[in-house]
Amino acid sequence: MKQRFSLVLILVVFSFIACQTKSSKKKRVLAIPVYGQSLALGEEAIRITDFDTLTSETNHMVVTENLDENFGYHSDTHLKQWLKKMMNARERSFELSVYGMAELTSKYLLKKGMGDSVLIATFPGGKGATGINEMSKGSKAYKKFLEEIKGAYKKASNIGWDFVMPAFCWMQGEDDIVWGKSSNYKKDLKRFQADLNKDIKAITKQREDVVCILYQTNCLTLADDFNATSYNCKETAIPQAQLDLISEDKMFTASGPTYPYSFVNERVHIDGISQKRIGYMAGLSLIRLLESKPSNGLIPKKFTVSGDTILIKFDVPTPPLVLDTTNVKYADHFGFSVIDPSNNNILEKVLLKNDVVKLCCKKSPLGAKARYAVNGTKNKSGFKHGPRGNLRDSQGKKISLPINKMIYPLHNWCYQFDVLMN
Repeated sequence: MKQRFSLVLILVVFSFIACQTKSSKKKRVLAIPVYGQSLALGEEAIRITDFDTLTSETNHMVVTENLDENFGYHSDTHLKQWLKKMMNARERSFELSVYGMAELTSKYLLKKGMGDSVLIATFPGGKGATGINEMSKGSKAYKKFLEEIKGAYKKASNIGWDFVMPAFCWMQGEDDIVWGKSSNYKKDLKRFQADLNKDIKAITKQREDVVCILYQTNCLTLADDFNATSYNCKETAIPQAQLDLISEDKMFTASGPTYPYSFVNERVHIDGISQKRIGYMAGLSLIRLLESKPSNGLIPKKFTVSGDTILIKFDVPTPPLVLDTTNVKYADHFGFSVIDPSNNNILEKVLLKNDVVKLCCKKSPLGAKARYAVNGTKNKSGFKHGPRGNLRDSQGKKISLPINKMIYPLHNWCYQFDVLMN
């Protein structure tokens, strides 16, 4: 009798599970991870995202690479990651930019009535204190990253759900600025995106390209030999490469530079609130990408030399342009400089009108380099004393979000640049 009852109970349970699976609505999983070095992994960023609140307020749309809601267990190997999860070890559960990205994007999808049909799978990948070539295709970090995406794809497929990776967020470059490991960062980052694009398509069978949502690293002053008035300033090569890819390549879209944010001890790592803020910016970029309206952020569009003057025309996402010395501490000439081949700053005055910045120089700037946010106090980063500038658009007048009972406007701040005038 007991055996018959047990058999009936088992059949009822399996029938219930089968009915639930059969009747459950088909979902589409959007994988949008972050990859890079320590900023991607949230190092030193005290977590401010409450995971229970994240899941409830986003209608349980946000999941990990395991398609569950057990966030905050990243480690450099699968075994360590599993052990951390089993032991509920959260001592290094940092704030990640993708929490803010997923939060903002899920709320957008909910408003679109897609709360029951879409999931956002997000997680970190990469390795701290590592150059771009040490975390590219063939590296342990890269292999682990692909394995996690492959695992997520298999889980989704087994349930009968669609799975696609439309984009990833990139946060790497500090190591290459300080140590000069990459001889051609632009080429290296483009190769990374192309490799990942090919490898993801092989896993998911998707037709959509995998776009890179690209921030900009600005930690110039952490390099021992940095000199803001040096004509040959090698530290600007990585930030400029990131800007060039956003400007020239449709496989790259902008989130924003890091200089407007707070850094832990004003050094290498942005803090928890800053991770959330730049995550919101990445979320806006993703939303525009999903709407087929990708954003280049606030970047210079055209440089024109006229006599002793440089005219810089900008792409302005949300006019008007503003020279803001409140949210970012004033930098000399609002962060602009013009360095001639003799290592002299020949800039005298900065004027702003509509979408054009006018740099008035002491002499002809032909052959000189027009720069922005190439300055700062030795070993400092961030909006107070690091390499920075005061130019932004006015997006924050329309879009702002609360973090810990404070309201933060989501302005687009100008990307750092270093451009030869010829």
